[in-house]
Amino acid sequence: MLRWSVHLEGGPRRVNHAAVAVGHKVYSFGGYCSGEDYETLRQIDVHIFNTVSLRWMKLPPVRIGGHERAREVPYMRYGHTAVLLDDIIYLWGGRNDTEGACNVLYAFDVNTHRWFTPKISGTLPGARDGHSACVLGKAMYIFGGYEQLADCFSNDIHKLDTITMVWSLINARGTPARWRDFHSATIIGTKMFVFGGRADRFGPFHSTNEIYCNKIKVFDTETNCWLSTPSTQPSPEGRRSHSAFSYNGELYIFGGYNAHMDRHFNDLWKFNPEAFSWMKVEPKGKGPCPRRRQCCCMVGDRIILFGGTSPCPEQGMGDEFNLMDHSDLYILDFSPNLKTLCKIAVIQYSLEQSGLPHDLRWELAAMTTNSNISRPIFSSHG
Repeated sequence: MLRWSVHLEGGPRRVNHAAVAVGHKVYSFGGYCSGEDYETLRQIDVHIFNTVSLRWMKLPPVRIGGHERAREVPYMRYGHTAVLLDDIIYLWGGRNDTEGACNVLYAFDVNTHRWFTPKISGTLPGARDGHSACVLGKAMYIFGGYEQLADCFSNDIHKLDTITMVWSLINARGTPARWRDFHSATIIGTKMFVFGGRADRFGPFHSTNEIYCNKIKVFDTETNCWLSTPSTQPSPEGRRSHSAFSYNGELYIFGGYNAHMDRHFNDLWKFNPEAFSWMKVEPKGKGPCPRRRQCCCMVGDRIILFGGTSPCPEQGMGDEFNLMDHSDLYILDFSPNLKTLCKIAVIQYSLEQSGLPHDLRWELAAMTTNSNISRPIFSSHG
Protein backbone atom coordinates (compact mmCIF):
# COMPACT_ATOMS: atom_id res chain seq x y z
CA MET A 1 0.00 0.00 0.00
CA LEU A 2 1.93 2.97 -1.34
CA ARG A 3 1.56 6.06 0.84
CA TRP A 4 3.02 9.55 1.20
CA SER A 5 3.88 9.38 4.90
CA VAL A 6 5.93 12.51 5.72
CA HIS A 7 5.95 16.11 4.50
CA LEU A 8 8.45 18.58 5.95
CA GLU A 9 9.48 22.11 4.94
CA GLY A 10 12.62 24.10 5.60
CA GLY A 11 15.30 21.87 4.07
CA PRO A 12 17.87 23.09 1.53
CA ARG A 13 16.14 25.11 -1.21
CA ARG A 14 17.67 23.37 -4.21
CA VAL A 15 16.94 22.81 -7.90
CA ASN A 16 18.87 20.60 -10.35
CA HIS A 17 20.96 19.17 -7.52
CA ALA A 18 22.30 15.60 -7.25
CA ALA A 19 21.78 13.22 -4.35
CA VAL A 20 22.60 9.67 -3.30
CA ALA A 21 21.53 7.46 -0.40
CA VAL A 22 24.23 6.06 1.89
CA GLY A 23 22.77 3.74 4.52
CA HIS A 24 20.05 5.68 6.36
CA LYS A 25 21.36 9.05 5.17
CA VAL A 26 20.89 11.04 1.96
CA TYR A 27 23.78 13.19 0.70
CA SER A 28 22.76 16.12 -1.52
CA PHE A 29 25.30 18.04 -3.60
CA GLY A 30 24.97 21.52 -5.06
CA GLY A 31 22.15 22.65 -7.31
CA TYR A 32 20.93 26.21 -7.50
CA CYS A 33 18.37 28.46 -5.86
CA SER A 34 16.80 31.52 -7.47
CA GLY A 35 18.23 34.75 -6.15
CA GLU A 36 21.57 33.31 -5.05
CA ASP A 37 24.90 34.47 -6.47
CA TYR A 38 26.32 32.03 -9.00
CA GLU A 39 28.79 34.43 -10.59
CA THR A 40 31.20 34.09 -7.65
CA LEU A 41 33.02 30.76 -7.77
CA ARG A 42 32.71 28.82 -4.51
CA GLN A 43 32.96 25.19 -3.46
CA ILE A 44 29.94 22.95 -3.76
CA ASP A 45 27.74 22.63 -0.69
CA VAL A 46 26.86 19.27 0.86
CA HIS A 47 23.64 18.68 2.81
CA ILE A 48 22.87 15.45 4.66
CA PHE A 49 19.39 14.22 5.55
CA ASN A 50 19.07 11.65 8.34
CA THR A 51 16.05 9.46 7.54
CA VAL A 52 15.75 8.32 11.18
CA SER A 53 15.73 11.72 12.91
CA LEU A 54 14.24 13.40 9.77
CA ARG A 55 16.73 16.27 10.20
CA TRP A 56 18.91 18.09 7.69
CA MET A 57 22.45 19.26 8.37
CA LYS A 58 24.95 21.14 6.22
CA LEU A 59 28.59 20.13 6.17
CA PRO A 60 31.04 22.97 6.89
CA PRO A 61 33.11 24.14 3.90
CA VAL A 62 36.34 22.24 3.25
CA ARG A 63 39.41 24.04 4.54
CA ILE A 64 41.57 24.74 1.52
CA GLY A 65 45.31 24.39 2.06
CA GLY A 66 46.67 25.52 -1.28
CA HIS A 67 45.90 25.65 -5.02
CA GLU A 68 46.22 21.88 -5.61
CA ARG A 69 43.90 21.08 -2.70
CA ALA A 70 41.39 23.65 -3.95
CA ARG A 71 41.18 21.88 -7.30
CA GLU A 72 40.11 18.66 -5.57
CA VAL A 73 36.86 20.24 -4.33
CA PRO A 74 34.20 20.73 -7.03
CA TYR A 75 32.80 24.21 -7.57
CA MET A 76 29.10 24.93 -7.02
CA ARG A 77 27.15 23.57 -10.01
CA TYR A 78 23.85 22.23 -11.31
CA GLY A 79 22.85 19.53 -13.80
CA HIS A 80 25.54 17.16 -12.45
CA THR A 81 25.21 13.53 -11.29
CA ALA A 82 26.28 11.63 -8.18
CA VAL A 83 26.52 7.85 -7.70
CA LEU A 84 27.69 5.63 -4.83
CA LEU A 85 30.26 2.85 -5.26
CA ASP A 86 31.42 1.20 -2.04
CA ASP A 87 32.18 4.13 0.29
CA ILE A 88 32.89 6.66 -2.45
CA ILE A 89 30.44 9.05 -4.09
CA TYR A 90 31.50 9.96 -7.63
CA LEU A 91 30.32 13.38 -8.80
CA TRP A 92 30.57 14.16 -12.50
CA GLY A 93 29.53 16.83 -14.99
CA GLY A 94 27.22 19.76 -14.43
CA ARG A 95 27.77 23.42 -15.08
CA ASN A 96 28.20 26.79 -13.44
CA ASP A 97 27.31 30.26 -14.78
CA THR A 98 30.98 31.33 -14.56
CA GLU A 99 32.95 28.22 -15.52
CA GLY A 100 30.50 26.55 -17.89
CA ALA A 101 30.29 22.75 -18.05
CA CYS A 102 32.78 20.37 -16.44
CA ASN A 103 34.15 16.88 -17.10
CA VAL A 104 36.42 16.45 -14.08
CA LEU A 105 35.68 13.37 -11.96
CA TYR A 106 35.39 14.20 -8.27
CA ALA A 107 35.24 11.65 -5.46
CA PHE A 108 33.78 12.15 -1.97
CA ASP A 109 34.70 9.73 0.82
CA VAL A 110 31.59 9.20 2.95
CA ASN A 111 33.67 8.08 5.95
CA THR A 112 36.02 11.08 6.09
CA HIS A 113 33.89 13.65 4.20
CA ARG A 114 36.98 14.49 2.15
CA TRP A 115 37.08 15.28 -1.58
CA PHE A 116 39.74 14.03 -3.99
CA THR A 117 40.18 13.77 -7.75
CA PRO A 118 41.07 10.20 -8.80
CA LYS A 119 43.77 9.71 -11.42
CA ILE A 120 41.94 8.61 -14.55
CA SER A 121 42.84 7.61 -18.12
CA GLY A 122 41.08 6.54 -21.31
CA THR A 123 38.55 8.36 -23.47
CA LEU A 124 37.07 11.10 -21.30
CA PRO A 125 33.48 12.22 -22.01
CA GLY A 126 33.15 15.85 -23.09
CA ALA A 127 32.00 18.40 -20.50
CA ARG A 128 28.20 18.47 -20.21
CA ASP A 129 25.15 18.80 -18.02
CA GLY A 130 21.72 17.15 -18.04
CA HIS A 131 23.24 13.69 -18.56
CA SER A 132 22.41 10.56 -16.53
CA ALA A 133 24.67 8.35 -14.45
CA CYS A 134 23.97 4.86 -13.15
CA VAL A 135 25.99 2.06 -11.60
CA LEU A 136 26.28 -1.63 -12.45
CA GLY A 137 28.87 -3.66 -10.56
CA LYS A 138 32.01 -1.54 -10.33
CA ALA A 139 31.20 0.56 -13.40
CA MET A 140 29.50 3.94 -13.83
CA TYR A 141 27.62 4.54 -17.06
CA ILE A 142 27.11 8.09 -18.38
CA PHE A 143 24.50 8.64 -21.08
CA GLY A 144 23.38 11.70 -23.05
CA GLY A 145 23.33 15.26 -21.77
CA TYR A 146 24.11 18.56 -23.44
CA GLU A 147 27.76 18.79 -24.55
CA GLN A 148 29.21 22.26 -24.17
CA LEU A 149 32.05 22.12 -26.72
CA ALA A 150 29.94 20.58 -29.51
CA ASP A 151 26.91 22.68 -28.43
CA CYS A 152 24.55 19.78 -29.00
CA PHE A 153 22.68 16.93 -27.36
CA SER A 154 24.52 13.63 -26.88
CA ASN A 155 23.43 10.01 -27.19
CA ASP A 156 26.81 8.46 -26.42
CA ILE A 157 27.38 5.98 -23.61
CA HIS A 158 30.58 6.33 -21.61
CA LYS A 159 31.71 3.81 -19.03
CA LEU A 160 34.06 4.38 -16.11
CA ASP A 161 35.67 1.25 -14.65
CA THR A 162 36.20 2.29 -11.02
CA ILE A 163 38.74 -0.51 -10.43
CA THR A 164 41.14 0.58 -13.20
CA MET A 165 39.81 4.18 -13.33
CA VAL A 166 39.71 3.98 -17.14
CA TRP A 167 37.03 5.80 -19.16
CA SER A 168 35.82 4.18 -22.38
CA LEU A 169 33.36 5.20 -25.08
CA ILE A 170 31.07 2.24 -25.69
CA ASN A 171 30.66 1.22 -29.31
CA ALA A 172 26.95 0.47 -28.98
CA ARG A 173 25.15 -1.60 -31.60
CA GLY A 174 21.48 -1.36 -32.54
CA THR A 175 19.34 1.74 -33.01
CA PRO A 176 20.47 4.17 -30.31
CA ALA A 177 18.25 6.30 -28.12
CA ARG A 178 17.74 9.78 -29.52
CA TRP A 179 20.17 12.59 -28.54
CA ARG A 180 18.76 14.16 -25.37
CA ASP A 181 19.29 15.83 -22.01
CA PHE A 182 17.47 15.83 -18.64
CA HIS A 183 16.20 12.28 -19.21
CA SER A 184 16.53 9.40 -16.75
CA ALA A 185 18.54 6.18 -17.04
CA THR A 186 17.92 3.39 -14.54
CA ILE A 187 19.67 0.04 -14.18
CA ILE A 188 17.45 -3.01 -13.65
CA GLY A 189 19.35 -6.29 -13.79
CA THR A 190 21.98 -5.79 -16.48
CA LYS A 191 19.91 -3.42 -18.62
CA MET A 192 19.70 0.37 -18.65
CA PHE A 193 16.21 1.82 -19.13
CA VAL A 194 16.16 5.34 -20.62
CA PHE A 195 13.03 7.46 -20.43
CA GLY A 196 12.06 11.00 -21.39
CA GLY A 197 14.31 14.02 -21.72
CA ARG A 198 14.44 16.93 -24.12
CA ALA A 199 15.51 16.26 -27.69
CA ASP A 200 15.30 17.85 -31.13
CA ARG A 201 13.14 16.44 -33.87
CA PHE A 202 15.88 16.68 -36.51
CA GLY A 203 19.05 15.55 -34.75
CA PRO A 204 21.61 16.45 -32.11
CA PHE A 205 21.48 20.24 -32.49
CA HIS A 206 19.00 22.22 -30.42
CA SER A 207 16.47 24.23 -32.42
CA THR A 208 12.88 25.35 -31.97
CA ASN A 209 11.80 21.77 -32.77
CA GLU A 210 12.01 20.39 -29.24
CA ILE A 211 10.40 17.01 -28.61
CA TYR A 212 9.71 15.05 -25.44
CA CYS A 213 9.89 11.32 -26.08
CA ASN A 214 7.78 8.97 -23.96
CA LYS A 215 9.10 5.66 -25.30
CA ILE A 216 11.35 3.46 -23.16
CA LYS A 217 14.74 2.70 -24.74
CA VAL A 218 16.71 -0.27 -23.38
CA PHE A 219 20.48 -0.75 -23.49
CA ASP A 220 21.87 -4.21 -22.71
CA THR A 221 25.21 -3.80 -20.90
CA GLU A 222 26.17 -7.44 -21.52
CA THR A 223 25.93 -7.22 -25.32
CA ASN A 224 26.52 -3.41 -25.61
CA CYS A 225 23.42 -3.29 -27.76
CA TRP A 226 20.35 -1.04 -27.89
CA LEU A 227 17.36 -3.38 -27.98
CA SER A 228 14.33 -2.94 -30.23
CA THR A 229 11.33 -2.31 -28.00
CA PRO A 230 7.57 -2.38 -28.59
CA SER A 231 5.28 0.62 -28.15
CA THR A 232 3.30 0.74 -24.92
CA GLN A 233 -0.20 1.97 -24.13
CA PRO A 234 -1.03 3.65 -21.88
CA SER A 235 2.20 5.62 -21.39
CA PRO A 236 3.17 8.69 -19.37
CA GLU A 237 3.38 11.95 -21.30
CA GLY A 238 6.88 12.78 -22.52
CA ARG A 239 8.80 14.98 -20.09
CA ARG A 240 12.19 16.13 -18.89
CA SER A 241 13.72 16.80 -15.47
CA HIS A 242 11.64 14.05 -13.84
CA SER A 243 12.83 11.49 -11.26
CA ALA A 244 13.25 7.77 -11.85
CA PHE A 245 14.06 4.88 -9.52
CA SER A 246 13.67 1.11 -9.37
CA TYR A 247 11.91 -0.92 -6.70
CA ASN A 248 11.40 -4.69 -6.71
CA GLY A 249 12.59 -4.95 -10.31
CA GLU A 250 10.21 -2.30 -11.63
CA LEU A 251 10.87 1.25 -12.85
CA TYR A 252 9.05 4.27 -11.40
CA ILE A 253 8.99 7.85 -12.67
CA PHE A 254 7.68 10.93 -10.91
CA GLY A 255 7.07 14.54 -11.97
CA GLY A 256 8.90 16.47 -14.66
CA TYR A 257 8.05 19.12 -17.25
CA ASN A 258 6.83 19.27 -20.85
CA ALA A 259 7.36 22.63 -22.60
CA HIS A 260 4.94 21.83 -25.47
CA MET A 261 2.14 21.26 -22.99
CA ASP A 262 3.55 23.98 -20.71
CA ARG A 263 2.89 21.56 -17.90
CA HIS A 264 4.62 20.38 -14.74
CA PHE A 265 3.70 16.90 -13.48
CA ASN A 266 3.27 15.24 -10.11
CA ASP A 267 2.08 11.87 -11.38
CA LEU A 268 3.68 8.54 -10.48
CA TRP A 269 4.00 5.77 -13.07
CA LYS A 270 5.28 2.21 -12.79
CA PHE A 271 6.92 0.30 -15.65
CA ASN A 272 7.18 -3.49 -15.65
CA PRO A 273 10.19 -4.61 -17.76
CA GLU A 274 8.90 -8.19 -18.12
CA ALA A 275 5.48 -7.23 -19.48
CA PHE A 276 6.92 -4.05 -21.01
CA SER A 277 3.90 -2.10 -19.81
CA TRP A 278 3.15 1.10 -17.85
CA MET A 279 0.62 1.60 -15.10
CA LYS A 280 -0.30 4.85 -13.34
CA VAL A 281 0.03 4.57 -9.56
CA GLU A 282 -2.06 6.57 -7.08
CA PRO A 283 -0.44 6.54 -3.62
CA LYS A 284 -2.49 7.33 -0.52
CA GLY A 285 -1.86 10.59 1.34
CA LYS A 286 -0.98 14.06 0.12
CA GLY A 287 1.98 14.11 -2.25
CA PRO A 288 4.15 16.88 -3.73
CA CYS A 289 2.79 19.59 -6.02
CA PRO A 290 3.71 19.38 -9.74
CA ARG A 291 7.45 20.04 -10.16
CA ARG A 292 10.68 19.30 -11.99
CA ARG A 293 14.39 19.04 -11.18
CA GLN A 294 13.79 17.47 -7.76
CA CYS A 295 15.84 14.59 -6.31
CA CYS A 296 14.58 11.13 -5.34
CA CYS A 297 16.61 8.62 -3.32
CA MET A 298 15.62 5.12 -2.21
CA VAL A 299 16.27 4.24 1.44
CA GLY A 300 14.95 0.79 2.28
CA ASP A 301 11.28 0.72 1.27
CA ARG A 302 11.00 4.51 1.20
CA ILE A 303 11.64 7.19 -1.40
CA ILE A 304 13.02 10.48 -0.10
CA LEU A 305 11.94 13.23 -2.51
CA PHE A 306 13.07 16.83 -2.03
CA GLY A 307 13.52 20.16 -3.76
CA GLY A 308 12.75 21.06 -7.34
CA THR A 309 10.88 23.96 -8.88
CA SER A 310 7.26 24.72 -9.84
CA PRO A 311 5.24 27.58 -11.33
CA CYS A 312 4.46 30.27 -8.77
CA PRO A 313 0.89 29.74 -7.50
CA GLU A 314 -0.15 33.29 -8.40
CA GLN A 315 1.11 32.76 -11.97
CA GLY A 316 -1.08 29.73 -12.60
CA MET A 317 0.65 27.00 -14.58
CA GLY A 318 2.16 29.43 -17.05
CA ASP A 319 5.48 30.94 -18.04
CA GLU A 320 8.50 28.68 -17.59
CA PHE A 321 10.43 31.48 -15.86
CA ASN A 322 7.88 32.38 -13.17
CA LEU A 323 9.08 29.58 -10.95
CA MET A 324 9.19 28.90 -7.23
CA ASP A 325 12.05 26.81 -5.82
CA HIS A 326 11.18 24.30 -3.10
CA SER A 327 12.76 23.57 0.28
CA ASP A 328 10.33 20.76 1.09
CA LEU A 329 10.77 17.01 1.52
CA TYR A 330 8.32 14.14 1.08
CA ILE A 331 8.63 10.47 1.96
CA LEU A 332 6.87 7.87 -0.18
CA ASP A 333 6.57 4.61 1.76
CA PHE A 334 6.17 1.49 -0.38
CA SER A 335 5.37 -0.74 2.57
CA PRO A 336 4.23 1.32 5.58
CA ASN A 337 4.06 -0.83 8.72
CA LEU A 338 1.33 -0.64 11.33
CA LYS A 339 3.41 1.66 13.52
CA THR A 340 3.85 4.16 10.67
CA LEU A 341 0.12 4.05 9.86
CA CYS A 342 -0.74 4.64 13.53
CA LYS A 343 1.62 7.65 13.70
CA ILE A 344 0.05 9.09 10.55
CA ALA A 345 -3.40 8.68 12.15
CA VAL A 346 -2.27 10.40 15.39
CA ILE A 347 -1.02 13.37 13.34
CA GLN A 348 -3.96 13.45 10.93
CA TYR A 349 -6.63 13.41 13.65
CA SER A 350 -4.66 15.47 16.24
CA LEU A 351 -4.98 12.66 18.79
CA GLU A 352 -3.80 13.03 22.40
CA GLN A 353 -0.09 12.07 22.74
CA SER A 354 0.62 12.53 26.45
CA GLY A 355 0.03 8.85 27.28
CA LEU A 356 2.34 7.57 24.54
CA PRO A 357 5.89 6.27 25.23
CA HIS A 358 8.68 8.84 25.01
CA ASP A 359 10.24 7.36 21.86
CA LEU A 360 6.91 7.49 20.02
CA ARG A 361 6.38 11.12 20.99
CA TRP A 362 9.90 11.87 19.76
CA GLU A 363 9.15 10.20 16.41
CA LEU A 364 5.85 12.09 16.08
CA ALA A 365 7.66 15.36 16.81
CA ALA A 366 10.27 14.53 14.13
CA MET A 367 7.51 13.86 11.59
CA THR A 368 5.87 17.24 12.22
CA THR A 369 8.78 19.61 12.97
CA ASN A 370 10.09 21.49 9.93
CA SER A 371 13.79 22.00 9.31
CA ASN A 372 15.19 25.52 9.50
CA ILE A 373 18.17 25.59 7.17
CA SER A 374 16.56 26.92 3.98
CA ARG A 375 17.21 30.43 2.79
CA PRO A 376 14.27 32.70 2.00
CA ILE A 377 13.25 33.16 -1.63
CA PHE A 378 14.77 36.37 -3.00
CA SER A 379 13.34 36.16 -6.47
CA SER A 380 10.73 34.21 -8.40
CA HIS A 381 12.97 33.95 -11.47
CA GLY A 382 15.45 31.18 -12.21
